[in-house]
This record gives sequence, structure tokens and C-alpha cells, in this order.
Amino acid sequence: MTGTSTPVVVGVDGSTSASHAVRWAAEEAARRGTNLVVMHSCMVVPVHAPHVAPSSESYADAVFDHGRVLLAEATAVAEEAAPEVEVSTELTSGGAAEQLIGRSASAQLVVLGSRGLGGFTGLLVGSVAVAVTTHAQCPTVVVRDPSSDTTPDRDAPVVVGLDGSPSSDAALAFAFEAAALRGAAVHAVRTWWDLTAETAWQRGLTATNLASIEAAEQRVLADQLAGCTTRYPDVPVHQTLTRDRPAHTLVEQSAKAQLVVVGTRGRGGFRGLLLGSTSQALIHHAHCPVAVVPLARH
Repeated sequence: MTGTSTPVVVGVDGSTSASHAVRWAAEEAARRGTNLVVMHSCMVVPVHAPHVAPSSESYADAVFDHGRVLLAEATAVAEEAAPEVEVSTELTSGGAAEQLIGRSASAQLVVLGSRGLGGFTGLLVGSVAVAVTTHAQCPTVVVRDPSSDTTPDRDAPVVVGLDGSPSSDAALAFAFEAAALRGAAVHAVRTWWDLTAETAWQRGLTATNLASIEAAEQRVLADQLAGCTTRYPDVPVHQTLTRDRPAHTLVEQSAKAQLVVVGTRGRGGFRGLLLGSTSQALIHHAHCPVAVVPLARH
């Protein structure tokens, strides 16, 4: 396959997590009919012990040689996963997050593992994944390491979290596209309130009040879905309306999904924050790959 559109880009560092990301990215590139770019960035640390360490030139050469080995290994994984996809490599210098964010301007999708070799033991998601999902100019997919009890079926749905915000509109468009490429259903989830029963009682809300609010929220959900259901008439759609914390509901839904999609920030985000709390919770705790979609590209 010869890619004619913007590529899928995947970042690698030799970790097991990155290997899972490469396989996912290669399969996604095949679905999208485009090529795959495998990136590795070498961070060359200056050497200041000339009598102990080799020269800075030979040290840098060794770092870049190791990077080429990692790229070759990742290319082999990609070619095994999707033989029809054209794979190219890019070896850069500098911080991995900075390089991937810059590359996102000319990619249709950036993919990376949840944790790399530089992560501290016990962290669920590495700093590179957090930085790229926060600042990338195209959708970013964080591929969490699969486990035997959470690996979804190929026909599992694409779950998308909605709250009526422009950011969730962008996520919705991406989710329908992803579902259409997979022949899967879209499971649209809207969590409209997370009041406890005690708080609701204190505010004087009755069952009738709550039923009326819920009916209105159901209409809002249906209205938000209308444009995409018209554009993708063959994609089955399931709607779920809950009174719960959005992150809690979406993490639960991710256990039976093949992809969960969210926007970078929803209605409840604080001004100035680039990545909302729900998006952050999902890239840390979801059971399947998570796509974080920025508003600018949709």
C-alpha cells in the first residue's frame, strides 16, 4: 500500500508498551488506507567526564545507533501486523514529547504506549503520553498494555463520552469514523449529573423533577448525535444516559469496548486547562486504547 494521505505516526522507545502501540498503529493505518511513520527521538546527554567516558561524538553515535536498532525492531512488528502498510522511520533528537507534538501537525493520528522505559515504577501513564495528549494538534491514541481479562472482541463497540460541548462534538465525529472503519457500533455515553440522593433531597428535587431533567438530557443527547447518524447511517448507535461521574462511567464502559473516545476538555473544565479531568482519568485507567481528540482538527 502506498500512503497518499497524512500518515499515522507512532512513537517508540523499545518498551513493551511501545510495541503494543506499534501493532495497534499499523492495523489502524491499514484501516485508514494510509502509511505508517515510526518515530524515535534520541536524547543525547552531554558527557563531562573525559577521562572516564568516551568522547561526546562517539557517545552520540552510539545513542543514534541504538535508536536505529529500535526503529528496525518496531518496523518488523508493524510489517507483521499489517504487511500491506508502507512503513517509514524517522530518527530525531530531543525530547520525545516535543518531537511527537511537532509531528502531530502533519499527521492524522499519533499513537503511543501508555508507559515507556523512562517511567517510574508504579506510574500508570508516562509523562510523554500525558504531554502529547494535552498538546497534540491531531487526535492522540494511548494504547494501554492489554491483559487477558480485558481484551475486547473485534466487534466490540467504540465508546464516546459526550457532554454537549464543542470538544465532545469533535470526539463524536472521530468515534463515528473509527466505528465505520471497524464495522462496529458507537456507544454514546452522556452523564448528566452526579448528585447523591442526599444532596438531591437537600435541594428539594423530587422524582418528578429528576424524570423531567432526564428526559430533557435524553433529547440533548439525541440532538448531538443527529448529524453523525445521518452521515453514517450504517453505523449502529446505542445511547446511554447516566447520573454518575463521567470518568467512572467511561472507565467501566471501556472494559467492553475496543476504543474509547473523549475530547480534550468538556463543559466542566477550568479555564486554562488543556486536558480535562475525564480525559486524564481515562488515559490512566481505561481498559482499552483511548483516543483524545482536540477541538481544532474537527
